[in-house]
Order: sequence, then structure tokens, then C-alpha cells
Amino acid sequence: MGVLAKIKKDLKKKSNREKAAVLQRFFKTGPGEYAEGDVFLGIKMPDTRQIAGKYSDVPLDDIKKLLKARVHEERMTALLIMVSKFKKGNEKERKELYRVYLDNTENINNWDLVDATAEHVVGAYLEDKEKKPLYRLAGSSSMWERRISVLSTFRYIKKHSFDDALRISEILIDDKEDLIHKAVGWMLREIGKRDIKKEKAFLERKYKNMPRTMLRYAIEKFPEKERQAYLKGKV
Repeated sequence: MGVLAKIKKDLKKKSNREKAAVLQRFFKTGPGEYAEGDVFLGIKMPDTRQIAGKYSDVPLDDIKKLLKARVHEERMTALLIMVSKFKKGNEKERKELYRVYLDNTENINNWDLVDATAEHVVGAYLEDKEKKPLYRLAGSSSMWERRISVLSTFRYIKKHSFDDALRISEILIDDKEDLIHKAVGWMLREIGKRDIKKEKAFLERKYKNMPRTMLRYAIEKFPEKERQAYLKGKV
């Protein structure tokens, strides 16, 4: 049995039909929804991570094949293996993983796939390099690429470097997609956890023009009185 068949078999053993039905609804897989056609096995994330760890030495060519799988958890496993390989890899190996990631964004097509991996591959690879690729992604017609752009900056936010996150947030402030509103608001909130003055300086300029969801996410941890002031436009 080949390694891909073994991975799929191990994932299948952890599948749960009832949980799969819940995930199909939660991740909006119905006709016309953002993840139309995505298929879930109903596997808990810790189990997926355990299987990814078991197969962390899988060759990159096999990962590329797994990334194209119809089943959501199989794609997640591929991405988690890529994260593991990136952490252990040399510069050449990391560059190849980064390229494979960006060459397969059409398969990184749900928010959990992006959120669990973008900062650890794209963000990490670009950490000591020009950030132009992030800005190209921010201007993409693909919602998932735009989410990758802003979630990749989480890598820098955690290290108290906020400029790219703030610039990309400004680019995405007029985005039409709710999943982008949530992502930008989340990153602004994370900036605020580390430097509330930086977040508030951005909000003072932009909050009245923000989508409501983005603003709510950004100010979620503010004191209630202050939060209400922002929501009522009275800051």
C-alpha cells in the first residue's frame, strides 16, 4: 500500500458521519456557499494533526497530490505536513514549500485551512524578505488568497511588527466578503492585545468606514462603554 493510501486509510478510521454532517453545514458547503462542494469526513482536528505528524516525512510530490484531494481533512493533512516540513527545512526546502503553497491556493479553499497554515508557511518564508507577494495576494480576485495575505501577517504581529498587517488591513477595508471582514478584524484585535495605541490609531482613522463585522471583531475586547461608543460612531 502506498503512503497516500495509508494516510487516507488512517483518516477514514477517524471519520464520524454525524460530525461530518455538522461540519458540512458549519463550513458552508452547500450550493452557492463559499465552500460549495467541499467534503468532510468528520475528523477532530487533534486527530488530523496526529496523523499529519505520523507522516511528516512524506515526499513533497505526494503532498502535492494530497493537496488536490476532494476530502477536506486530506487537504488539511497535506498542509499540516507542509508546516512541519517548513519548520525543519533548510532555505531551499522552505522556498519550495512556499512555492507549492502559493501554487495551490485554489485547494486551500476554506478558512480553517488558511488560518492553520498561512502564517507558518507564507508568513514565515517572507519574514526576512520583501513582502510584495502579500500585497499581490491582498489584491487577488480570490477570497482565499486575500485571507492568506492578512493571516500571514499574524507571524509578524506575534513578534510586535504591525506595519504590514495594518497596510494590508487598509487595502482590505472595503472588501465585500464577510470572511475577509472577520480576518481583518481579528488581526486588528491581535495588534491591540500587544499595542492598543497602534490599534486605536488605525481605528480612529478608519472605524467609521469599516464593515460592521470587521469593527466588531476589532473591538471585541474593549471595555463595554468604549465598544458601544465605537459602534455608535461617537469616538
